[in-house]
Amino acid sequence: ESQSNSANKATVHRIDTLGLKVMYPKFSRVELVCVTMTSKDDRDVVLVMAAAYTAKCMKEFKHSNIVGMHVSDGVFYNGGTNYGAFVYYNGKWKFVSKKHNKAEMLLAAEQGGAGFSQELLILNGEIQKTNRGDNNQNIFRALCDHNGRLCVIESQRVIKFGDFKKTLKTYGVTKAIYTDMGSGWNHAWYRSETGVVELQSRTKNSDYCTNWITFYK
Repeated sequence: ESQSNSANKATVHRIDTLGLKVMYPKFSRVELVCVTMTSKDDRDVVLVMAAAYTAKCMKEFKHSNIVGMHVSDGVFYNGGTNYGAFVYYNGKWKFVSKKHNKAEMLLAAEQGGAGFSQELLILNGEIQKTNRGDNNQNIFRALCDHNGRLCVIESQRVIKFGDFKKTLKTYGVTKAIYTDMGSGWNHAWYRSETGVVELQSRTKNSDYCTNWITFYK
């Protein structure tokens, strides 16, 4: 749990190290935006990325199609799969184990916050066992706590999932939650001092895309 990062100049500080892209957004609030990804024309937004899995490719949006419990616009939506979770409310964030997932989601909703369910990669400095196999290969991305700062970390190239988790720990990440809408639908972008930077993605607009963690200045 930590305080949010605040700054007058809304940018993202990026460090490339250990085969990772590490992005520290300067922000005042975090929301889970559903239905449509926030436009790059919205100058209040500094970073957007896919969050929870989507169950099926559908023409119409349904909250029930987002895998796991989640909170958007202060409203709690139940889900069948009980992963760990990330929640944000009252200017603070938490990475939550399965045991406390629903209670924290309900609290986030009560406080007008946000949250989503996904597989925890690291909790309290320890690598977690995941449903996704360690030998699975892709470009992976996670939302992380590094020295009390919220950051987004993506592998620079295709690597094994187990190696991604180990590298996060080597970098000093104490908490991390996986982010991906499934089937490679994990578009993301951030706003640097010089403009918008696109991150690895297999699709930008798709009926499969449903939810995004969004950082605002």
